[in-house]
Amino acid sequence: MSGQSITDRIAAAQHSMTGSAISKAVCKATTHEVSGPKKKHLDYLIHCTNEMNVNIPQLADTLFERTANSSWVVVFKALITTHHLMMYGNERFIQYLASRNTLFNLTNFLDKGALQGYDMSTFIRRYSRYLNEKAMSYRLVAVDFTKMKRGIDGVMRTMNTEKLIKTLPIIQNQLDALLDFQANPNELTNGVINSAFMLLFKDSIRLFAAYNEGVINLLEKYFDMKKNQCKDALDIYKKFLYRMTKLSEFLKVAEQVGIDQGDIPDLSQAPSSLLEALEQHLASLEGKKTKELNADTRASTLSNAVSSLSSTGMSFSRMDEKEKQQALEEEQARLQALKDQRLKEISMQTPPSASPSSQSIGSANNNNHISQTPELFSTVLTANSVPNLNTDLFDLQPAFIPAVQSTPSISNANSAWGGLESQPLQQTAPAMTVDFDAVFGNKATPSNNGPQPVAGFDALGDLLKPTVPTHTAPPPPPPQMAIHPGGKLLANDLDSSLANLVGNLQFGGTAAKKLQLLWLSP
Repeated sequence: MSGQSITDRIAAAQHSMTGSAISKAVCKATTHEVSGPKKKHLDYLIHCTNEMNVNIPQLADTLFERTANSSWVVVFKALITTHHLMMYGNERFIQYLASRNTLFNLTNFLDKGALQGYDMSTFIRRYSRYLNEKAMSYRLVAVDFTKMKRGIDGVMRTMNTEKLIKTLPIIQNQLDALLDFQANPNELTNGVINSAFMLLFKDSIRLFAAYNEGVINLLEKYFDMKKNQCKDALDIYKKFLYRMTKLSEFLKVAEQVGIDQGDIPDLSQAPSSLLEALEQHLASLEGKKTKELNADTRASTLSNAVSSLSSTGMSFSRMDEKEKQQALEEEQARLQALKDQRLKEISMQTPPSASPSSQSIGSANNNNHISQTPELFSTVLTANSVPNLNTDLFDLQPAFIPAVQSTPSISNANSAWGGLESQPLQQTAPAMTVDFDAVFGNKATPSNNGPQPVAGFDALGDLLKPTVPTHTAPPPPPPQMAIHPGGKLLANDLDSSLANLVGNLQFGGTAAKKLQLLWLSP
């Protein structure tokens, strides 16, 4: 089976609808596709373990639920994802696994429906046993042996005798579970088991390095131990030699499947004379009659053994340094990609360079945007029109109404307030003229000093003026600003018109003037 199945896509869609990004990432990492989990999903889950607001128990329970699947591919990839998080994720993840009473219960797992189900089920059972043992080791010593500090001042080199004798058997049990995987080169036939084998290979190197440093510390303190301690230490050293032989076989398989030769350490065993010296020292403590080596020979043998094991430990550190260098290179490449993407976004957002003239025009427009805003709704004033009133309004001058020029184009002042552009008045003979000024007794005498009223002007503000049909007259102009005969500018509103009407009708208590209707012929 290759590619994601319909079940995988439906499960991912369900997690997307529920808004669970972690469950979706776990589902994506443990699909039915016969290949290892994708790096982007593993990196996301590692990032989740480092976030304090992420529920680690929920993440672990989601992985445990995937191991209940009947497909060996899904179960195997769930174990690989769990192992990957234990190695590279936050320590909170392995702490939670160590606190659980049960982890993976896959001792009876068997997939009978798939082509490689029988073979892969065997490795799943072994793999799950190792992960359980890895979590158990953390529960016992509260430290991950693959991540502890190594070197002369490392944890295992500075540990006291009693704690060292109790810790080394725990490392032995975890290493035994790892080496029991027992995969042959011809059995590593797909991407899933290859991913698991690669993780086990890295764990074996780091785990045996800690084991090796513990044994070095044990040998340096051996001849100063008590009889019971020497007995336990000798048993530990014999098991160490046996596991070193099994590890060399495991590394041969890794070399055959294509792992770089530089990543495989050289295992240098201690001389056999060291074992004889240890046995003779224990026999002497037990009171047996044996030929014990002198102090100089014993010290020389111990020194050669420690130097041999130390060289083996040096070869183990090469893989860690290479992996750190690779991680740094990947991080630098990721940062460079983010930097290039950011520069590209900035270049796309920056407008093209403008000419100096256009920049000056743009700055002038920005400085005058307040005065230009009302002109969006107004028209251009003529040369003889009233000055723009909005400039005085926005400048907050005390008297914002300018003096009216003695020209008949006063009506254009209406355009400054957003009115329509007025057309020049045309002197056309009307068909019929009605003298309303004579009717209401407000006939203005001509004056040479004041401005003359415009033809067709009505002091009533166009209120009671009847409509005169005509065919030759142009359409009536828009409402204009009225001019009082005295030369004052009147506002074209209802209040002023009514006030003027009351004054013309003489409602002030005097006798009303008899109105005469005068009809004039054209």
